[in-house]
Amino acid sequence: MSRIGKQIIKIPEGVEIKVSENTLTAKGKKGELNLDLHPVIKLAIKNSQIKVSVDNPQQKASRSLWGTYRALIANLIEGVTEGFSKKLEFSGVGYRVNLSGQKMVLELGFSHPIEYTLPEGIEGKVEKNTITISGIDKVKVGQVAAEIRSFRKPEPYKGKGIKYEDEIIRRKAGKVVKTSEG
Repeated sequence: MSRIGKQIIKIPEGVEIKVSENTLTAKGKKGELNLDLHPVIKLAIKNSQIKVSVDNPQQKASRSLWGTYRALIANLIEGVTEGFSKKLEFSGVGYRVNLSGQKMVLELGFSHPIEYTLPEGIEGKVEKNTITISGIDKVKVGQVAAEIRSFRKPEPYKGKGIKYEDEIIRRKAGKVVKTSEG
């Protein structure tokens, strides 16, 4: 039995859930998201609650899909009601980020600026040294944040680069010069 898969998902007020063949559609105040369901996944919707189950809970593949799809459906509902966001911090001499519309220009110490276009459904905001990526799709938000971070990962000596807000960078000591006494 899947511990996560067994948990019931509550549907908040204002969220509309439709299941047609192998597709689940969630519509809320922030927008609409779709999820393609695997054939072994079964949904039971009663009293504004969703119960996820599988055909054969004894099969290992079915059990793993059970918990995964329960989490995906819960993320879908949270996305259309509240949305998701990730914060990135950049630090370094001369590091700048400008945002105009969906186009982000990052100056990260290279000989050229990096131009990055935010995908549809993703919003960006830049304040001082913080970039906020937000949207209704958790996977897209995480992917965009990871792509922006990959342009200049934080380095362990001075801590320069782009890091997640809650990320801890383990710092290393620099070179130690030995002095000769004589």
